[in-house]
Amino acid sequence: MTANMPSNLKQEARAQLQAKLEAGLREMGLQIMPEQQQKLLDYVALIYKWNQVHNLTAVREPLDMITLHILDSLSVLPYIECKRLLDVGAGAGLPSIPLAICLPELQVTAIDAVQKKVSFMRQVKAQLGLANFTVIHGRIEEQEVSGKDIAEKFDAIISRAFSEIGLFVKLTRHLLADGGVWLAMKGTIPQHEFEKSNITPSEIKVLKVAGLDAERHLIVVRQG
Repeated sequence: MTANMPSNLKQEARAQLQAKLEAGLREMGLQIMPEQQQKLLDYVALIYKWNQVHNLTAVREPLDMITLHILDSLSVLPYIECKRLLDVGAGAGLPSIPLAICLPELQVTAIDAVQKKVSFMRQVKAQLGLANFTVIHGRIEEQEVSGKDIAEKFDAIISRAFSEIGLFVKLTRHLLADGGVWLAMKGTIPQHEFEKSNITPSEIKVLKVAGLDAERHLIVVRQG
């Protein structure tokens, strides 16, 4: 058990989580270094600890968090081809924190309007030593490039549970670099959202999440 592992997840539970994580990564064909896997488990332990008081996520059980939070977030890993990524409405840091852990060369910024979630993400950054992870408290439409928090535009902007695609694109357009992409993580293909917003996706990727018997898709919209 690592030094920063909360005491409420004991060694036996940790071993179960590790086994489920390893099996899931193997099934999804993802190569994640052992030290990164340990940080992912530390992150789950922190969510579990904070959830006792702050109700960060609706998922209560750590084993379920492996599937619904960690593996779901990492399902987009093969499609992250940028240097600067913004996660909008990041909540407890999903998918931004798992991506920052597994892609240390990627500069990841997460923004959320809820203070307790921002405080949690800052705690994770400090405790796990994520030098490539930045947290912003505020509303996305109020952020400015060259402000104190955002030095330059992002070449990819992702959301997992932020809003419908039209609003996601509208509220973040000013922060996307020329030639950048929006990445919207969705369940079933949201055809009604495309029609409502008059947005045509550039690509639709089928996401495979080990242990999850539900449709998951990544909607890619290129700036044009």
